[in-house]
Formats: sequence, C-alpha cells, structure tokens
Amino acid sequence: QVRLVESGGGLVQPGKSLRLSCVGSGFNLDYYCMGWFRQGPGKERERVSTISNMDGTVEYADFVKGRFSISRDKAKNTVYLDMANLKPEDTGVYYCAAYLWAGGGICPRVDFGSWGQGTQVTVSS
Repeated sequence: QVRLVESGGGLVQPGKSLRLSCVGSGFNLDYYCMGWFRQGPGKERERVSTISNMDGTVEYADFVKGRFSISRDKAKNTVYLDMANLKPEDTGVYYCAAYLWAGGGICPRVDFGSWGQGTQVTVSS
C-alpha cells in the first residue's frame, strides 16, 4: 500500500525559502512519477512540479519556474521540493502524490491516485 508523508511546511516571510519533504513507503519510488500539488485558500488544486523517476525528467508550473526545484533521494524513498523567493500567493496546502509510471519523460496529466495528507505553507509578513 502506497503511503506518503509530507513535512517541512510552515510560516515564512516573503522572499524566504522552505524545503518540503515527502517520504514514501510501501512502494518502490523508481517506478513512479512523483509530484507536488498545492491548493490555496478558495482555489482549486494545481500541479506545481513533477519528477519521473524512470529517467529523472522534471517539470514545473510556470508560476514556480526559477524559484522551486524538485529532487529525489532514491535511497531514502524521498522527494523534495525546495522553494525559494516565496511569495504570498504560494500560500496553500502542499500535497505529495505518486503515480505508477514506467514510461519516462514528463509525467502524464492524470489523477496521480496516491496522496499524502498535505503540509501547510503560509507566506506572510
């Protein structure tokens, strides 16, 4: 059974950085797409960044390009999201998700199916 646990959220001032972590268990991360999604107050959930673990292909939403970076540690079955130059509009609950995918390339735009409980990120002065 796939289990995902996020951590690292918190309250930060604009311009600061945070690192989110997602630890997976019950599956081999090698055969999955891993993604970070977020849902801001009163907004729909949106895709932030993904990484295809078959070949390491990464993808970023336009609103985070140049500020966020996704990475993985296969030995720890962990995916990270490094967030820099945070803005108030980055506020929201950030979710880690997994999708079984052996195709490589950019992760497909589908319901990832397996989700963590989320971690709150608040950017405010």
